[in-house]
Amino acid sequence: MSKQEMNWAAIDADPRFQALHRKKTRFLWTLMIISMAYYFLLPIGTAYFPDLFRIKVWGAVNVGLIFALSQFIVAWGIAWIYARRANTEFDAMAAEIIKDAHNIK
Repeated sequence: MSKQEMNWAAIDADPRFQALHRKKTRFLWTLMIISMAYYFLLPIGTAYFPDLFRIKVWGAVNVGLIFALSQFIVAWGIAWIYARRANTEFDAMAAEIIKDAHNIK
């Protein structure tokens, strides 16, 4: 069966697809909330705790600069967590649906 002949409404109604969509959406919202909370800690911290962010760690490097740079590490970590979960759980669920897609009516 070609792509044009697929019954996309039936695939969308398939409980496995709905479960995949729910799991993925819940997981992505969780990651987004965590990343946004961490992102907004920088402006909140500099506004309300400037003395903490001015503490020198090494030379001109202070806590604020380290915290700002740590946001890159957090972003990469979140991307790694998502990729790992997608490659193991989400892709397996999607492969099962794809395998049976021509039979879904």
